Amino acid sequence: MYPRIRDLREDRDLTQTQVAHTLNMSQTGYSKYETGENDVPTLILIKLAEFYKTNVDYILGLTNVNTYYKSL
Repeated sequence: MYPRIRDLREDRDLTQTQVAHTLNMSQTGYSKYETGENDVPTLILIKLAEFYKTNVDYILGLTNVNTYYKSL
C-alpha cells in the first residue's frame, strides 16, 4: 500500500506538501504514511481514493484495477 500512494502522487507530479495540504495535515505526517512508519487511517484512505479518483482496494494493493467509484 505504501509504495502505491507514493506512486499515485508521483504520477501526478505532486509534492508531499501538496497532498498533505489537501488532507489538512503536515507534510511530515503524510510522509510517514508513504514510508509505512504510520498506518493510514480509514478516513485518510478514503480521502486519498477520492483525491486520486481511484478505489480503496487499488490503494491497498488488493487489485491492480485502478477504477474510480464515486462516493455516495
